[in-house]
Amino acid sequence: MKPLNPVTLFVTYQGEQDAHFDRSYYAKKHLPLVKASFTRYGLLSLSVFYPEINPSGTIAICECIFRDETAISAAFNSPEASAVMKDVIQFTRIVPVRLRAIPL
Repeated sequence: MKPLNPVTLFVTYQGEQDAHFDRSYYAKKHLPLVKASFTRYGLLSLSVFYPEINPSGTIAICECIFRDETAISAAFNSPEASAVMKDVIQFTRIVPVRLRAIPL
């Protein structure tokens, strides 16, 4: 069996302190949608972080752990990805940025 090489993908939301970001919708609706949509492609876990102090900058960070690089590609190229992306407008107007974590 091939060894597990998990890959971390961060989805960040950057903006002013008063930028609209509905944390309740994000936690109760969007993240379950992401989990339901991408787990079958190799999403292993999700974690969310909200910086405590934000005069402007990072509003939220979602840490997505995928089985491997192939799983990330499969998830974001899947038929379900469209619904996940279209749902963003329900909780913010901020365009999410995806960043791949690479160990130093």
